[in-house]
Amino acid sequence: MSSQTAPDPVTLELFRNLYQSVAEEMGISLCRTSFSPNIKERRDYSCALFDGAGRLVAQGDHMPVHLGSMPLSVAAALEKLQLKPGDVAALNDPFYGGTHLPDITMVQPVYLPGADDPSFYVANRAHHSDVGGMTPGSMPLASSIFQEGLRIPPVRLVRGGRMDADVLSIILTNVRTPVEREGDLTAQLAANKTGERRLLAIAGKMGMDLCDEYMLHLQNYGERVMRASISEMPNGEYRFEDVMDDDGYGNGPLPICAKVTIHGDEATIDFSGTAGQTTGGINANYAITLSATYYCFRALISGPAPSNAGTMQPLTIIAPEGSLVNAQAPAAVAAGNVETSQRIVDVVFGALAQALPDKVPAASYGTMNNLTVGGIDPRSGQPYAYYETIAGGMGARPTKPGLSATHCHMTNSLNTPIEALEHAYPFRIEHYAIRKNSGGRGRFAGGDGIDRAMTVLGDAEITVLSDRREKRPWGLAGGDSGAAGANSLIMPGGEVEIMPGKFSRRVPAGTTVRIQSPGGGGYGKRE
Repeated sequence: MSSQTAPDPVTLELFRNLYQSVAEEMGISLCRTSFSPNIKERRDYSCALFDGAGRLVAQGDHMPVHLGSMPLSVAAALEKLQLKPGDVAALNDPFYGGTHLPDITMVQPVYLPGADDPSFYVANRAHHSDVGGMTPGSMPLASSIFQEGLRIPPVRLVRGGRMDADVLSIILTNVRTPVEREGDLTAQLAANKTGERRLLAIAGKMGMDLCDEYMLHLQNYGERVMRASISEMPNGEYRFEDVMDDDGYGNGPLPICAKVTIHGDEATIDFSGTAGQTTGGINANYAITLSATYYCFRALISGPAPSNAGTMQPLTIIAPEGSLVNAQAPAAVAAGNVETSQRIVDVVFGALAQALPDKVPAASYGTMNNLTVGGIDPRSGQPYAYYETIAGGMGARPTKPGLSATHCHMTNSLNTPIEALEHAYPFRIEHYAIRKNSGGRGRFAGGDGIDRAMTVLGDAEITVLSDRREKRPWGLAGGDSGAAGANSLIMPGGEVEIMPGKFSRRVPAGTTVRIQSPGGGGYGKRE
């Protein structure tokens, strides 16, 4: 990336805020118009804008696991389709830059009046609480992607401003909750239209030449900021290894290895030595590994900085094909996005802690504690599908304790409020509290996890995909590890069944599922 002229600092900051505000407003539109609690309440979505060549310019402060991988989805859409005015591409295929099948991405070109080529692209990604597959919620304990739900390659969902009824029909026929899905899909389309309107207004006021110039300046600025951050790290090789407990099919523990090499203002992150892709769905595709690694370096930048294509330039990521961090089709991948992404962060941070012991925190809870429940709602007689991630304890930091009961690292979602949850689904929350003393001890304690128990009021199918049930979140500088998580089912008769980290089970009405999420690691020895 290069530019012939130096940017005006005031104008650069103006455009940085203008472009980011477009992505943020897209997110507000998606949140307010969506149907499902997962998007409306938990805000499990992300929005971004790209230049006319499909390079990332700005993104909202949404889901890290979405944002770092979304450029690959946009690239896949532009490679497969020539998007005309009024067209919108949809895709969720993890092997075309997606993350896992519930995450559907919408990509729309923005044409100025009379232009032959797009001036911008806008895109958003939202987690749909069901896209078919072998269990409600489309997060099954699966051994193949074909069991996980409907796989959508880059296709036109909208052509020339009109919905393609055939494509929409194929999607809605393959899901358990078609009304909710159609509502969420149209909310995504509305979010992109919001972005289009705002960008056309900015281009009309500022002029497209200036908009183009400062998109490039922002990408160059992002690259300079990342290079400056890396150059502050000591040159050298830093290695770390951690494990996934298992894949749900009896395979494990499965190591993830990283060698981080700092050389001047660039970094190479090599995952050679990581376990091969496995039977269960904890396989991560390359987009997820890219996203998690980028997040770690982005989080270490001091002060505000743009997140764009330039910021990613100084990073070289080596992820062997066919490994747990670059799985190939037809691997099951539902949990790779939510579980393995968290462990990739732990491993990269574990390596970087050796270079920056005063900046990197201890391990956070390291799992999204995915819970899906589905069945027939006894109140309405209609099918439902519920999905949620449950927070845990943040790792302690070099200067302060970790936060308790918070979503960390690759997830930036909220919880579903009890009132909204019990209104939308046939559930009763029995217990929802901080899991006291689950954070690792140290000079600064790790944050505590969550203890939540929920009763289903009708027969249901419950699936849990979680990790850190065996290997605990590690402490740093002599701090203790956080407590491991735990899952259990309390049957209607009162008997308690201890469950593994990953399971799927049909249960009768009155069954309670209890999730106790891990605490974060502690930092430093206790005095």
